[in-house]
Amino acid sequence: MREEQTKYLAKAVQTFGVNPASIASHERYAAKFRFPFPLLSDPDRAVTTAYRAVRAGSRSVLRTVYLIGTDGRVRLAQRGAPAADDVIAALK
Repeated sequence: MREEQTKYLAKAVQTFGVNPASIASHERYAAKFRFPFPLLSDPDRAVTTAYRAVRAGSRSVLRTVYLIGTDGRVRLAQRGAPAADDVIAALK
């Protein structure tokens, strides 16, 4: 996501990350890797559970990309790290 931010910004796509780490941990991590997008803390895994990004029978979070339109509809839900072009294609 970091390396492809210009593609997302060109299409007015706001990216952010969500995981159970603390806010302080996120701040250090984002600074270390120069993330140009916010990281959101989900310590009780409410968001990751709601979006089915928690491994069944576990508390580990699965990398999952969601593209949500301005109308609130989910346009893309994909495990892993799809290419920016694939994510942006789901806007159409």
